[in-house]
Amino acid sequence: MNYDDLKKLDELRKSGAISEEEYEKEKQRFFDRPDNFQTKNSNPLWGLSENSYIAMMHVSQFAGILLPGLGFIAPVILWAMNKDTNANVNIAGKNIINFMISMLIYYAASGVLCCFVIGIPMLITLGIMHIVFVIIATIKANNGEKWRYPLTVNFLV
Repeated sequence: MNYDDLKKLDELRKSGAISEEEYEKEKQRFFDRPDNFQTKNSNPLWGLSENSYIAMMHVSQFAGILLPGLGFIAPVILWAMNKDTNANVNIAGKNIINFMISMLIYYAASGVLCCFVIGIPMLITLGIMHIVFVIIATIKANNGEKWRYPLTVNFLV
C-alpha cells in the first residue's frame, strides 16, 4: 500500500463505500506495516536504531584523532540534525556537548598549570579519563542505557 492507495481509501470513506471504522482500521494497517516505504525513507537516524545512532554520537568524539576539531564538530552536527525529532538524541547531544566544554576548560586549566609542573600529570590523567569516559558512554548508549559523564558542568540543560 502506498500513498495513492491511502488516498483511494479516503475517497471510499467519503463516498460511503466503507465505514469510518473500516477506514481507520485500514489506515492503521498502512502505518503499522514494517515494510512500508515511509518508515524506511523517513528515518531521521540514517537507518540506524536509536541506540546505535546515540553510540555513534559518543564515539564520533574520537574523530579529532583524524582531523583536529572534527571530534568537536561531528557530535554537534549529529546532535543538531536530529535534536528536534528525537528526544533521546537531544538529551544525549546536550550531555556530550556539556562534557566536551567541561573537558576543554579542564584541559586549559591544566595547560596553564604546566608552568608549575602539576599540570603535566593533570593533562595525562584528563586524557586517560576522556578516552575511558567516551568508551563507557558509547557502550552504555549502545545498550540503551542513559549515562551522564562524570565531572561535567551542565551548560546546556
